[in-house]
Amino acid sequence: MNRTKVDAPAPLRGSLDRDAGLVRVMGPVSLAASMISIVVGSGIFLVPTELSRSMGSLAPLAMLACAIVVGAVGVCMAECGSRVPSSGGVYAFVEAGFGPCAGYVAGTLFWIANVLACGAVASALGEAVAATLPSAFRAAAHAAVAVGTVAAVCAINIASTGRGIRLVNLSTLAKLIPLIVFVGVGIFAIHGENFTRPTSMSAGDIGRTLLLTMFALQGFEVSLCAGGEIRDPNRTIPRAILLALSAVTALYIAVQVIAQGILGPSLGSSAVPLADAMGRISPALRLLMLVGAAVSMFGWLTSDILGSPRILFAFARDGLLPRALGRLNERGHAPYIAIICYGAIAVALALSGSFAQLAVPASLLLSAIYFAACASAWQLARRGIARAGEPLRFRWLSAAVVIGAGSMVIMIALASRVEILGLLILTGLSLLVYLIQTRVLYRQQPAA
Repeated sequence: MNRTKVDAPAPLRGSLDRDAGLVRVMGPVSLAASMISIVVGSGIFLVPTELSRSMGSLAPLAMLACAIVVGAVGVCMAECGSRVPSSGGVYAFVEAGFGPCAGYVAGTLFWIANVLACGAVASALGEAVAATLPSAFRAAAHAAVAVGTVAAVCAINIASTGRGIRLVNLSTLAKLIPLIVFVGVGIFAIHGENFTRPTSMSAGDIGRTLLLTMFALQGFEVSLCAGGEIRDPNRTIPRAILLALSAVTALYIAVQVIAQGILGPSLGSSAVPLADAMGRISPALRLLMLVGAAVSMFGWLTSDILGSPRILFAFARDGLLPRALGRLNERGHAPYIAIICYGAIAVALALSGSFAQLAVPASLLLSAIYFAACASAWQLARRGIARAGEPLRFRWLSAAVVIGAGSMVIMIALASRVEILGLLILTGLSLLVYLIQTRVLYRQQPAA
């Protein structure tokens, strides 16, 4: 009597059955809006200060360099998404390319990075609102805003994916209006003498600048977690990524140039750089920038909660988490239990930590995820895997893989030893959990 060997606890891997019951309603504009919304978060309202402090008027060059790196990763993501358009995003890509064990580890790092970032932004939004109130009410306001915002966005996404998409589109428009005003008005207030180079630049300064810029540009991959709900994915995904990253890069460089041109050397010491720059023109515009920062954080949450819970959903459909997380509600066809659990974890993190405490490890984890996505693009193309018709087949994919993966190795190397050790420990624990699950299912297999 022999047992049938089980090499993975995922009976549905290698197919798109995990997406059964989902409705493909997301087109290129909606997908691009989701990506723009999640990339244009609080970073663009804060990062210009650090960039100016480190590199002065050369900061736009750092922005452009990081945009090229993220663009290379975006090409790899587009190639993967056109070949394996499934719920879970990077988890599905890595699983298809390197097998269920690698997929599980990548998926675990991915959803942990996302929920850390979600908790960080929810906490930052609570802090922004609480800062306008008397000190006696700030703690309660922080908790109420963080919990209430996440709960409201979760409820809308549970109602239906379509409503979640409409919320993302609305919030994206709302967060872009202040930035468009900033560029449209600020371009006429630039003074050429404010573009000065820093007196010195150390390797540490440059490294810090690149890490900060990378953080500001990260996040577009979260939208691909809803791959099972993207219409005509082999065309929609590449178009959306190209549109989103091009728009964000142009916007970020314009904001940095204008902020430097208005504030000059004082940009490096500004706590609210965009608001201070507009304050030189009008107090009303300064208020618009402060409100815009809060709206931007809310928009980030709408996009993240639309995409990230789908990782838990995909895990559950593949037997790697309790099956309940893979359930869909009857009316909205949304993974409601996965959304509730993801939101609850994000709220707990928001109440227990600050933005900086949660954002730094999230950024490091995402660098590892980007490396895995680049490697998966090469592997999927090499093996000719295509599950949704004709894939992208990007002509210079090998160059994109080398640029993207190599840059992510550098980003990880720039982290502290403690942060790198934490990444290694989390990776090891994920692998251990997978092996234990595999062993348990192996023992439960009926005799042949």
